[in-house]
Amino acid sequence: MRRAFALPAVVLALLPAACGGGEGSADAPEPTRAPPATAVDFPKPEGQTLSALRGGLEPGPVLAPSVSLIEPGPNRFGFALFDRSRKQITDAPAAVYVAPKAGGKVRGPFPARYESLAVEPEFASQSTTADPDAAQSLYVADVPFERAGDYEVLGVVSLDGRLVAAETAYPDGQALAVAEQDTVPDVGDPAPRTPTDTLESVGGAVEKIDTRVPPGTMHDENFADVVGKKPALLFFATPALCMSRVCGPVIDVAEQVKSRHEGDAAFIHQEIYNDNAIEKGFRPQVAEWGLPTEPWAFAVDRQGRVAARLEGAFSARELEEALAAASRG
Repeated sequence: MRRAFALPAVVLALLPAACGGGEGSADAPEPTRAPPATAVDFPKPEGQTLSALRGGLEPGPVLAPSVSLIEPGPNRFGFALFDRSRKQITDAPAAVYVAPKAGGKVRGPFPARYESLAVEPEFASQSTTADPDAAQSLYVADVPFERAGDYEVLGVVSLDGRLVAAETAYPDGQALAVAEQDTVPDVGDPAPRTPTDTLESVGGAVEKIDTRVPPGTMHDENFADVVGKKPALLFFATPALCMSRVCGPVIDVAEQVKSRHEGDAAFIHQEIYNDNAIEKGFRPQVAEWGLPTEPWAFAVDRQGRVAARLEGAFSARELEEALAAASRG
């Protein structure tokens, strides 16, 4: 299993000596929202290569993708932006460009919308608040890919009124892989009727099935018992063991959304590792859903079909939209 949204050593190697102003801080209050980015705010490729487009910009932050599964056609491309001190940059106008790694037409700009991962205080777990590296924010761009293959991704960000290049945090020699088909159930597919861990199945010992501190409230229902009977939101995440620092925040988001929709759907959280120990391998539910990363959220409708799926970080707004899609089915 890979861990999307991670900040590996390669990120530090990509960071310039200075990234300019406009950088967010983990300790700063939520700033005033910037106007949404639009395509006209960013340069047109106009026949340039991605290298030439990059060369016309000052070096800036690092773009860390929060997704790994991309297919031909439209895709939700989530990412974070980090400054050279490894702080997340919040609410800066940003866009992405893509081009085949082997050479070819540059496509973009695809403007990104900013999504905060902040929750109301009563839903903020100790798992998240005690972790200085916990994910705080997310950018999401709708990026279409014409065909399968390896692609380069370039971010362009407006900081202090300057457009700067955001290098993508992939290890040397790697790129964004667009696959013809992935193994994870997609929108329209029947959801695997997977039994999930519940408080009843562990005799009330919630610490066996939840690494969140304090434990969450999404362990009352077994997914296999509710699928095809009512809408369900199924979350695969491990708050204490998630190297990407995303699982804690998204489970907090899920708890907040659940509080606003009691009775509307089943909310179910499934941990990743056997006995909550990485060395013991993955729980069978992870294999049954074919998950290569964590976290994931699936919205399943009354017919038992996937209505929406979210890989990596997601906001309360995105989760509300996923629930609405499941409720319509």
